Amino acid sequence: MKDELVARFTVSIPSQLMRQLDRMLEEKGYDNRSQAVADMIRDEWVAHSQKSGNEEIAGTITLVYDHHKQNVQAVLTDIQHDHHEVIISTMHVHLDHHNCLEVLAVKGKAAVIKTIADELIAAKGVKHGKLTVTTTGKDLTV
Repeated sequence: MKDELVARFTVSIPSQLMRQLDRMLEEKGYDNRSQAVADMIRDEWVAHSQKSGNEEIAGTITLVYDHHKQNVQAVLTDIQHDHHEVIISTMHVHLDHHNCLEVLAVKGKAAVIKTIADELIAAKGVKHGKLTVTTTGKDLTV
């Protein structure tokens, strides 16, 4: 926390919830409650800020598809080429004879990323897809 002031506040929660929190912190390896609560607040802030279509986000679009389905690879490639400015990296893995896993790293405006993810996930031949978003880190401190 270089050059950042620390703010303190008190939180009252039921004792059962406190025991659950302490157990979770121990399982996750946190040194103290403050660190864990700060991480939880950061996580909620990231989720909240991603609802804004103009917010810049980073994330991954994960797809599982049957590469034997007619044109699926061509459709996915065309979509990716149409949005090369926000797709910063891709990884393609052969899971078995039929199924492929493709992971796209993305960075851009939240609304644009969501639209691209929806288009890729809805492509015929895609068995499962998921958009996972996070922050670019620019607006967070630790």
